[in-house]
Amino acid sequence: MSKGAETRTAILDEAARLASTIGFNALTVGTLAERTELSKSGLFAHFKSKEQLQLQTLEHAGVWFVDAVLRPALSTQRGEKRLRALFENWIGWASGALPGGCIYIAANIEFDDQPGPMRDLLVAHQRDWNDTITAVVATCISEGDFRSDVEPAQFAFELQALMLGFHHAWRLLGDAQARQRTETAFESLITHAR
Repeated sequence: MSKGAETRTAILDEAARLASTIGFNALTVGTLAERTELSKSGLFAHFKSKEQLQLQTLEHAGVWFVDAVLRPALSTQRGEKRLRALFENWIGWASGALPGGCIYIAANIEFDDQPGPMRDLLVAHQRDWNDTITAVVATCISEGDFRSDVEPAQFAFELQALMLGFHHAWRLLGDAQARQRTETAFESLITHAR
C-alpha cells in the first residue's frame, strides 16, 4: 500500500470512529481536521465536500464490516455454525469495532427519512446484510440444521430485531446483561428453527 493510500485509510478510519459517536451529519472536513491534526485544505483535496466525506466514510465502514463480520463467518462451515459466526461477529462489531457502536445503526437513525445518496448507500448496505443473513438461514435449511418450513426472511427479520435490541440495551441503557440476554434470545430463535 502506498503512503497516500495508507494516509487515506487512516483518515477514513478516524472518520468512521468519529461518525460512530457524533453522527454523520456532524462529520465535517473541519471536525475531521481537528481530530486528525491535518489541514482542512489537505482533507478537502481528498473529499471535495461534506457529502463525499460522509459517503466515503460509509463505504470505508462497509469494507471494515465485511472484514470484521462477513469474511470470517463465510469461511466457517456452512449451516448453523456459519449463522452463529455471523451473529457472534456482529456482536463483536457492535460492541468493540467503533467507539459509538454499530455505525450502521447510528446512520439508520440519521438517514431513514432523508432521501439522497447517503440514504441510498445505507439502504444498499443494509439490504446486502439482510440478504446475507437470509441466504445463510436458507443454507441452514438445505444442510438439515433447520426445519424445512422455516422462513429465511422471517428468521433474518427476527435476528436483526435481536441485534437492534442488543445495541439499544447495551449502548443507550448501559444494561450489563445485554449481551447475555441477546445470546439467550438467539439460542431461543435457533431452537425454534430446528
